Amino acid sequence: MESSSGLVIVGGGLAGARAAEGAREAGYDGSITIVAGEDAMPYIRPPLSKEFLIGKDDRASIDVHPEAWYSEQGVEVLRGRRAASIDPAGHSLTLGDDEVLRYDRLLLATGASPRRFRGPGADLAGVHLLRSVDDSIALRDAIASGGRRVVIVGAGWIGLEVAAAARGYGNDVTVLGLETVPLNAAIGDSAGSVFAELHRAHGVTLRMSTSVAGMVGTEGRVSGVELDGGEVVPADVVVVGIGAIPETGLAESAGLDVDNGVTTDAAFLTSAADVYAVGDVASVFHPVLGRRIRIEHWANADVAGKVAGRSMAGETVEYDEIPYFYTDQYDLGMEYSGYGTLAAGIEPVFRGDRDGREFVAFWVDSGKVVAGMNVNVWDVNDTVQRLIRDEVVVEPERLADPSIPLDALVGTSE
Repeated sequence: MESSSGLVIVGGGLAGARAAEGAREAGYDGSITIVAGEDAMPYIRPPLSKEFLIGKDDRASIDVHPEAWYSEQGVEVLRGRRAASIDPAGHSLTLGDDEVLRYDRLLLATGASPRRFRGPGADLAGVHLLRSVDDSIALRDAIASGGRRVVIVGAGWIGLEVAAAARGYGNDVTVLGLETVPLNAAIGDSAGSVFAELHRAHGVTLRMSTSVAGMVGTEGRVSGVELDGGEVVPADVVVVGIGAIPETGLAESAGLDVDNGVTTDAAFLTSAADVYAVGDVASVFHPVLGRRIRIEHWANADVAGKVAGRSMAGETVEYDEIPYFYTDQYDLGMEYSGYGTLAAGIEPVFRGDRDGREFVAFWVDSGKVVAGMNVNVWDVNDTVQRLIRDEVVVEPERLADPSIPLDALVGTSE
């Protein structure tokens, strides 16, 4: 069976939905089809480890658009349908049920999958991954009654957000991490230690520099996490949050260039004619950095998705947004803007009350701010982004001095 389509978007997440929106905003009036692997309309994933997991957001609130929007915009969503293969030369996409969609332009927005623990016991009941709304519902059901022993493998953003949610429900929570400090890879030791103290203050046990050998269980259900050396940490619920892997299988089988994601230019075009990629799966050339980067954050899917749609519709685009993400844990809210690769290994400059968890941190390279993080300080992110974008040269002492308004530092570049 074969049908015809103008723009075909593979992936029913935020990036794919925004791409359809961007194409329509750019004046594209042909057919648009979204191939959604899950049997759901496109939805937003960050709340799955935060607001939705703690019961603050309901199911409808995480949808990208109301269902009626898609029919109003002439966007067909094929729910619960998986893409099987791409024929770039023939401009066609074959689905798992052998239906063939022809396309003028194709967008890969297939996202990433949670990295699975490969040791023994990974398939025991009570061991959770968190990627889909069904994953979040299952985890919430497991922890919402409280009084459970929850062990989280991984001390990154997902692990710490789940730890906060689990403690909020009244569970005993232990976080196991390979690094010496949580979030070391993302924001370094100094900033990561702020989150370590936050979780300890809320009763979380952090066990860092710890390697997991496997899960142990009784009658098919997890009962503990075995560490290297043989110690077993008791557990009723285990959450594995050890990163994500871009879903590049379709691209690889079609012969597209892949290097830590599907490689694209600044307009999201891949190595195959009329095939684009965006979101978690894409390694996109960034004109400011002069190289490709792959970003697994909500804001990238949200903003880049729409720009990719406009690019598919024929607009000339060059995506140069500054990466941005946020987290909410307990009473701490944080926004981060900047280039993590440039900030790696740099000791941040702190402005404000670090111990009181109300501050802004800056990562400075060669006198210029390359990343900034505001913690429980609001309405400053736009200024932080201006400092980065304008390559403002500023002395660390001025950045650290709260008596100097941040706005006064913008425009002082040499």
